[in-house]
Amino acid sequence: MKNNITAGTIARTIVLILALANQVLAMCGKQVLNIADDDIYQTVSLLFTIGASAAAWWKNNSFTQNAINADKFLKKQNEKEQ
Repeated sequence: MKNNITAGTIARTIVLILALANQVLAMCGKQVLNIADDDIYQTVSLLFTIGASAAAWWKNNSFTQNAINADKFLKKQNEKEQ
């Protein structure tokens, strides 16, 4: 079974966890989470950068003609096996 968790699901879950933590802190009389808009922007930007970096690193990026030809050959081989 393949998991297809979307970025939206992860973002909503993180926001929910922060809201719940904030509520628990408020109920206990502690200082609530002081999150500024700039903090949210920087966090989302960092997560996007990490995600893009991981995707670029994981994906096979062929730049040279030999690498592109090797990808085509591999694709043909995989099609023959199926």
